[in-house]
Amino acid sequence: MQQLEALTREAASLASGERRVIPILSASEAEVGRQMQICNACRYCEGFCAVFPAMTRRLEFGRADIHYLANLCHNCGACLHACQYAPPHEFAVNVPRAMAEVRGQTYADYAWPPALGRLYQRNGLTLSLALAAALALFLVLAVASTGSLWGGRLEGNFYRLFPHNLLVGLFAPVFLFVVFALGKGVSRFWREITPATGGAPLHAPAAAEAADAVLRLKYLDGGHGEGCHVEDDAYTLSRRRFHHLTFYGFLLCFAATSVATLYHYLLGWQAPYELPSLPKLLGVAGGLSLMIGTAGLWRLNRRRHPLHGDPAQKPMDLGFIALLFLTSASGLALWLGRGTPALALLLCLHLGAVMALFATLPYGKFAHGIFRTAALLRHAVEKRQPNPIGLGAD
Repeated sequence: MQQLEALTREAASLASGERRVIPILSASEAEVGRQMQICNACRYCEGFCAVFPAMTRRLEFGRADIHYLANLCHNCGACLHACQYAPPHEFAVNVPRAMAEVRGQTYADYAWPPALGRLYQRNGLTLSLALAAALALFLVLAVASTGSLWGGRLEGNFYRLFPHNLLVGLFAPVFLFVVFALGKGVSRFWREITPATGGAPLHAPAAAEAADAVLRLKYLDGGHGEGCHVEDDAYTLSRRRFHHLTFYGFLLCFAATSVATLYHYLLGWQAPYELPSLPKLLGVAGGLSLMIGTAGLWRLNRRRHPLHGDPAQKPMDLGFIALLFLTSASGLALWLGRGTPALALLLCLHLGAVMALFATLPYGKFAHGIFRTAALLRHAVEKRQPNPIGLGAD
């Protein structure tokens, strides 16, 4: 029935003189299509993750399907190590790398505004650290010009150095821009990967399944519950655990900021807050979790098998990890050093790291979580529909 509706729409568009533009695949997109055709004939990895069940619902792989599958892939490496056609076989099937190359391309293609999409290729480790250092240096010089950089009479209250309204004025517009830019990008992505027929409607069971897959990082279990491959054929759950520490550490830090905002504007309770206040408990727990998680991800990223993923994206990955680590480490250092003469210097370092992190969020590795969530939601909706190429599909 869905195929009949699609054919009816196509006939109507042709009758009205409309022309469909068939997008030309890039080299990396064409490579994913080639490998998916081979995998669709083999199907040995059908139960490994969400990519392969989604693959079996297709006979051809257009640009939208390739973008959808690439963002559905979690790059666990299980299919590469199980594949009989992996390099050095002449078929050279390497799904993790092919998917990673397209995934990086989608971040740039759907970036908003489009002119800034090229920042994905330039957002490397050196650029991230240089931006954080430059912003911190600017703040240090500004504070030093007032004579308050070391040993100022702050009494542990950094709002005496940077007033609350000034910080809100600096960060609120950037935060709103980040939300808007990522929202525009993922909405374009969602429209592309949703069939022209409108697809199945969103409903609670599908949304709950997608949320469960995101919050548990379900598909980082290697398809068998034993975890991902790192530098060899051994399984490990460390990648999943460090991702959890990083993800939930970030959420805890965001929750700390949100609660502090409510304290300030609704209850009139002014910062700084001390233990055992809720903002401080959330912030300390989140900072520690972020530090451990990002340190672990850095180590795993440096040790990963060279056939896993796209080597060209490693600088962007490491840059994002480094900024997260610097943000959490400088935040904890600021809290521990709040009663010392170094408070102003530590605050400048922390604000520099936070500003650099915010500035690169829409154009760095942070986007992968947003696009993957959309792909998982699409998969949860799609799997509840009849298989269009299964028995009785006509």
